[in-house]
Amino acid sequence: MATVVFRDETATGKPIEEFTLPDLPENISARELVRLRVREEVARYNANPSARFNGLVRPVDAEVELNGYRMGATRRIDWERQADIAERAFQRNGFLLLVGERQIDDLSEVIDLTVDPVLSFIKLVPLVGG
Repeated sequence: MATVVFRDETATGKPIEEFTLPDLPENISARELVRLRVREEVARYNANPSARFNGLVRPVDAEVELNGYRMGATRRIDWERQADIAERAFQRNGFLLLVGERQIDDLSEVIDLTVDPVLSFIKLVPLVGG
């Protein structure tokens, strides 16, 4: 079993936030890793709801803030819905997924977590007026 570090980074590689998940299979698809990450961050939020959500993708009705989202009212978030949104965001280049120094291009790609257990997520912001 592997322990994985899920890390959010800026485009310049500066770490913003990270957490670890133990006891994951040594080989797992990128899709499963994205869904596990979303499930964990939603579970942490739902266990202690607040006015701010720090997650990979924006929950419905939340406002974008620097490195997070402002929730209109504290409420439970549906992790499966968030995971589906995250998959679509990946396919639309809403964020990059790096394993070590290698960019993952396909969610079906199987990742060997014994080689590099650090997954970096870089959210991409569309340019306005460009």
